[in-house]
Amino acid sequence: MKEEIKAYNSVLDLIGNTPLVKLSKISANITGNFYAKVEAFNPGHSTKDRIALYIIEEAEKRGILKHGDTIVETTSGNTGFSLAMVSIIKGYDCILAVSSKSSKDKIDMLRSMGAKVYVCPAHVSADDERSYYNVAKRLHEETKGSVYINQYFNELNVDAHYKSTGPEIWEQTGGQITHLVACSGTGGTISGTARFLKEKNPNIKILGVDAFGSVLKKYHETKEFDNAEIYPYRIEGLGKNLIPTATDFDIIDKFIKVSDEESAHTTRELAKKEGLFVGYTSGAAFQAVKQYAEEGEFDENSNVVIIFPDHGSRYMSKVFSDDWMNEQGFFDSVNQEEALKIEIIK
Repeated sequence: MKEEIKAYNSVLDLIGNTPLVKLSKISANITGNFYAKVEAFNPGHSTKDRIALYIIEEAEKRGILKHGDTIVETTSGNTGFSLAMVSIIKGYDCILAVSSKSSKDKIDMLRSMGAKVYVCPAHVSADDERSYYNVAKRLHEETKGSVYINQYFNELNVDAHYKSTGPEIWEQTGGQITHLVACSGTGGTISGTARFLKEKNPNIKILGVDAFGSVLKKYHETKEFDNAEIYPYRIEGLGKNLIPTATDFDIIDKFIKVSDEESAHTTRELAKKEGLFVGYTSGAAFQAVKQYAEEGEFDENSNVVIIFPDHGSRYMSKVFSDDWMNEQGFFDSVNQEEALKIEIIK
């Protein structure tokens, strides 16, 4: 009798069940136990695989999507890649409006997955007709048989993490998690994961990560949108210049803001100390851990799970480029030695 061939039916079967990795070296001087939820192990190399598959399959169940239709979305890159990947398998066209802040690597990846890409200026207001929000809406209106995913205002974004990321973390930690640290962009990841974990144990603290130049932290604290908070920043997929309804602010206990420069160096530090080649937002997440620790947030009994959203390969032209780091002024006399040492033999 022949043995059964052990193979997945498609790449979509690989989504979810990402590993939890203990962080030992980078957290050596921080009190507590720290674990990374490494979402780069998804086939599309980011946590956005979860929402892409879930939202599309829910649209199919509800009769909103049918074979040959077009998926339209606003994206900083990762959601677009995941949607393009799912679209290939399920037979949909894919049109994406992308922020010009997205790395060239991300934009090239979207095109390589067959998506039609519109690159929109990053530093315009959300209601500007050129913003990637409004460009996506226009493309949806102009494209017959299209569905606009609208992740910033889609409750299914939250549900996807409530039904997958949250349960995985609870099971992987044996219910011993005390803190969740997660970046907030659309807010779907932190909100859905937190909702599940808080139902299991309301004492788990949910610690959000925001960027300088974003409105989320102040809105969380005051419930007021302050346009004066908004200015250009470099981290992708973190922070916002609007208030997404996919963010459940009430379930988040606290926000902290991180800088572009410190997050970039922490991203590189994760690679060099933990062998984890993860993205800019992952560096921002662990930079937040350092800052929360300085505020006395953790003790020796803390079991802290940090969501690392994506893979470092999407930032080769940014945080992993010495030229880019120099251009941003991120190398100075203190951290210049962090630059890669390359010697060319002639």
